[in-house]
Amino acid sequence: MLQIMHLFWHSTVPTILFPYILIYDKTYDDIIRRRLLIDGDGGNDDKRINSLLRMLVRWCNMPENDEESHLTYQRMLATLAQCEYNMEKSVLVYEMNLTEQKKYEHLNQDIEEKISEATSKIIDCKQELQEAKRIRKNRQEYDALAKVIQRHPDRLETTKQLQELDKELVKLKNHKNQIQEKLDLRRKQFHVLISAIHDLEGILEDDEKKEDMETN
Repeated sequence: MLQIMHLFWHSTVPTILFPYILIYDKTYDDIIRRRLLIDGDGGNDDKRINSLLRMLVRWCNMPENDEESHLTYQRMLATLAQCEYNMEKSVLVYEMNLTEQKKYEHLNQDIEEKISEATSKIIDCKQELQEAKRIRKNRQEYDALAKVIQRHPDRLETTKQLQELDKELVKLKNHKNQIQEKLDLRRKQFHVLISAIHDLEGILEDDEKKEDMETN
């Protein structure tokens, strides 16, 4: 833009335009002054841009070989460089925030999946526990029946029934042991999963604290 204005300065512009530029310069001073009062401490980039435009208008009204003209030109370059730096910095911060947002979204999705998996395993454990209770009840009933049958040991049929009941009891005991082992394994897996979820929540809290500290 400065190069364009430099060409504009050296071009054959009708001298009738320069009075309007001077009037615009004074009017623009009032606009800048009101804008600064409204913005306060914020809007630094807007202030720099407004200051740049203001210097540009003044620079256009200065003699070509004047030292002040050269200094104003250098100030405009410095102000423009600062604006470009702030713009690039804002873009980098925006991209960093997007990356962090995606990271937290993936982490939150993983936590939700872990919670869903843990809930499913808890339901399975409850069902297996109900099955174990039913087996225990059946075993108690079989034990009571076996005691009744044992009162008549002289009957062959009773003996056969006892043998069948004993076999069934052995099967039930084995089945119960298998279910108990599964329950123990599920409990261990559940505790590990809960610990992992707590660790993930701790990581999230630490990241949020770090981000708050960096933001402040």
